[in-house]
Amino acid sequence: MNPLLTDEEVRALGALVEKSLTTPEYYPLSLNALKNACNQKSSRDPVVEYGEDDVARALAGLRDKHLVWFVDAAGERVQKYRHRFPEAYDLAPEEAAVMAVLLLRGPQTPGEIRGRTGRLHEFASVEEVESALEALASREEEPLVVRLPRQPGRKEHRYAHTLCGVPDVPEESAAAVPREPEAVARARSDRDRLAALEEEVASLRAEVSTLREALERFRGQFE
Repeated sequence: MNPLLTDEEVRALGALVEKSLTTPEYYPLSLNALKNACNQKSSRDPVVEYGEDDVARALAGLRDKHLVWFVDAAGERVQKYRHRFPEAYDLAPEEAAVMAVLLLRGPQTPGEIRGRTGRLHEFASVEEVESALEALASREEEPLVVRLPRQPGRKEHRYAHTLCGVPDVPEESAAAVPREPEAVARARSDRDRLAALEEEVASLRAEVSTLREALERFRGQFE
């Protein structure tokens, strides 16, 4: 049986997976960079305000569960962190992308997942997302996702990860409503992609700030 994760471990793991795919040139992440990734204001639900101690505890827990490696690279003064999520759960690239957005943004419909995984994995259709979800939900050992009851006013089911356990969601009515107009769906997807780009810019700025601080400390040794 897969070990259950805390909310903090889920956020840290999801952020590591995301950054390894979207900004590989800055991966693995330092503690400060991972804290910033966990606390992003966009593409996160819920938005959190973790301190370094919170993230450090989450990393220690993930290491104990064999989901994260602590990296001491030659020439690096700051310890960094690398996930091993696909290896631990035997995930295909499209499955890892789906899991990443579920870890970072909570329960979502297949259409929402497709609109939010563009920089992680390019799904050609919602059907491809549904196929990945079905593979994750039908694992013989233990399902990694579960389909939730439909919410009132929504036609599509949402899916949630099970790394914190199976969500306890009350049965809700499955009232059929017209599908969201395609133009509205496209606009929603465009907003999500723009938000993703904005968050990456913010993350890169934070990483550059961290590198500048490290460089100043290094220069200070010779003054």
